[in-house]
Amino acid sequence: MRKTLFFFALVALMSIGKTFADEGMWLPMFVDRLNYTDMQKMGLQLTPEEIYSINNSSLKDAIVGLSGGPTPTGFFCTGEIVSEKGLLFTNHHCGYDNIQKLSSVDHDYLADGFWAKSFDEELPTYGEMTASFLIKMENVTDSIFANVTDNMDDKTRSAEIRKVTTRLKETYNEDGKYNVVVKSFFEGNEYYLFIYEVYTDVRLVGTPPSSIGKFGGDTDNWMWPRHTGDFSIFRVYSAPDGSPADYSENNIPLQPKYHLPISLDGVQKDDFTMIWGFPGTTTRYMTSFEVETSIEELYPTVVDVFGKQLEIWKEFMDTNTKVKIQYASKYAGVANTWKNYIGRIRSLNRLHTINKKQETEAQFDTWLNANADRKAEYGDVLETFETYNAGMKDFLSTFYYVQLTGLGAEITGLGMDFGELAQIMAPINKKELPKDKKEAEAMKEQRSTEANQLIETFRAELNEFYKDYDATTDQKVFAEMMKMYIKHTPENLQSAYVTKSLKNYKNDYEAFAAHVFNTSLLSSKDKIEAFLNKPDYKKISNDPVVIIANEVMAGVMSMAGQYREINAPMAKAKRLYMKGLREMNPDKVYYPDANSTMRMTYGSVQDYQPADAIHYEFVTTTKGILEKEDPNNSEFIVPARLKELIEKEDYGPYSENGEMIVCFLSTNDITGGNSGSPIINGKGELLGLAFDGNWDAMSSDIVFEPELQRTINVDIRYVLFIIDKFAGATNLIDELTIRQSEPKPIRTETTL
Repeated sequence: MRKTLFFFALVALMSIGKTFADEGMWLPMFVDRLNYTDMQKMGLQLTPEEIYSINNSSLKDAIVGLSGGPTPTGFFCTGEIVSEKGLLFTNHHCGYDNIQKLSSVDHDYLADGFWAKSFDEELPTYGEMTASFLIKMENVTDSIFANVTDNMDDKTRSAEIRKVTTRLKETYNEDGKYNVVVKSFFEGNEYYLFIYEVYTDVRLVGTPPSSIGKFGGDTDNWMWPRHTGDFSIFRVYSAPDGSPADYSENNIPLQPKYHLPISLDGVQKDDFTMIWGFPGTTTRYMTSFEVETSIEELYPTVVDVFGKQLEIWKEFMDTNTKVKIQYASKYAGVANTWKNYIGRIRSLNRLHTINKKQETEAQFDTWLNANADRKAEYGDVLETFETYNAGMKDFLSTFYYVQLTGLGAEITGLGMDFGELAQIMAPINKKELPKDKKEAEAMKEQRSTEANQLIETFRAELNEFYKDYDATTDQKVFAEMMKMYIKHTPENLQSAYVTKSLKNYKNDYEAFAAHVFNTSLLSSKDKIEAFLNKPDYKKISNDPVVIIANEVMAGVMSMAGQYREINAPMAKAKRLYMKGLREMNPDKVYYPDANSTMRMTYGSVQDYQPADAIHYEFVTTTKGILEKEDPNNSEFIVPARLKELIEKEDYGPYSENGEMIVCFLSTNDITGGNSGSPIINGKGELLGLAFDGNWDAMSSDIVFEPELQRTINVDIRYVLFIIDKFAGATNLIDELTIRQSEPKPIRTETTL
């Protein structure tokens, strides 16, 4: 069914000290002005025009934002075009959701992998994955602020900005040809417009089995050394004239403006590297107050709730193959966030981030107090942050416990959707009806039409929801979530239905959960399908899940009002603080926080030392795969074919001095959304795919630590080795533009 989302008000910070060459997620349109000279010194051989151009094909035209739907405002991952026929590389975990949805017990592509040997064998994703190409970006700050004044209140200011944003989108979309997005930068001090061409016909071409693509599983997630072949392959299709089009048998492989050539030269320490992509969110300009709130209130709550959910899912996934497939993508997504937040707490405390932020705030306070005009403009900014932090003490944790547990089971999320339907189907109060009979009938007809439209929407989405839903698993989750909900929710906000039912069941949560699932229409596809065929207001309004969802949501909305009140002054405070920092340091070139727009980062291949007497090399090899092998642990199973190739050292042309490099480290600055991003050498050639950060710098969304922060990349030669020698998909190798300083055969015969 439709996904009910709760957006975290996640906050974080940035180090305000010296900006290192490796730090920063830069807008490509400014490469010539801000970064080009430094990049040349480090090893870049391309011209600015070859990197970013709106008039000619350039490197930017090979970079793709991956999302679902035709009008994305953000991207979950990045991909890169690597052939003249629209072939696209990204991470295995980026394609994971689509691979899971295309899988079944009979065709388990997660376990077995998948390789299309012809265009006809490629599997459509039907809009579940879309590919956005950036046409151009433009600074529209002057247009946005044309009628905005300093004395406007926040509500009036926001309304004026929305009005101009709407006009800009209408002006630039060319009657729906383009997807136009306007984003704020530097906490609302600047605005930029982005024009995208979105292709909705994207098809799965190849993926290694999870034993390669997710080798190491949750144990190795965010860790180094890493030995994961984290890649998957898709293809972008267009209409015959090259324009975007929904899936059709008449569509053809896209002929891109540009595709990345691939290097077999590999990497050496200190080699120049660029990463291009669509990083999701960083909050590096955060204050010490916000960091403290996150560490003490937000992160521990998420870790606690998600940890319990994962524990239950794993219990059922380990004993049921069907459930394992159904919940594979859900589990991976939640586990990633869960471990990330554990690492954030550890890193932020270990690196004394709050103290560092307090030092910057002290500098800011001294600077503004040295000038009366500054004091007048910025004087109460830090006090606003302090007041916010005091207001969030204890509140934020409770707020997120209420919503994450009260609506934590899948069935309660579904209950919210059907609660909306029940509200529409409810008989209209006679007092609400117009006295005019025609108007009254029109109102009734409108409500009936809305209900029928919603029913048809639900009917169309039944298969998608229940295909990946197991009621027995969710019943156990529901019982545990209700236990946590009652423990952490104030009595005056608790669902009356839940508290009354628990009394009747003598606080036996399992018995209560069994009653709910036995009684609810939503626990089975057959029952809800029968209801949709014969809708009945009383049945749906009296459904226990609908009642619980509505009552939980009432508590959430009550707390949301408090949250908005506490948080209201923060937008202006953040905007002024950011403006003040830039004014305080006029010689420093600031980069904007990530916000799911195209960015370029540059750095080099490096090892690192996370602690005393510990040193990590910058590459891993296939030797490590065999060293980690554990046939009794699903995370470390090595496929027989891969083991055979490693033991025989049958690496074809992809080895280096007889070794097969699997992954390597670089100092590039990335975050979520960069998954699948190409890591590129100074010649503009593909070296690998970025897929992770490292455990020693899990605070990276908040503060950049140059000595510790590393990007983990899968070496492109390992990717080609798996495609060629492991899978025998030589049709894909033949599509690629492969380069090597000392040419040697790019493919050898593969015996399967």
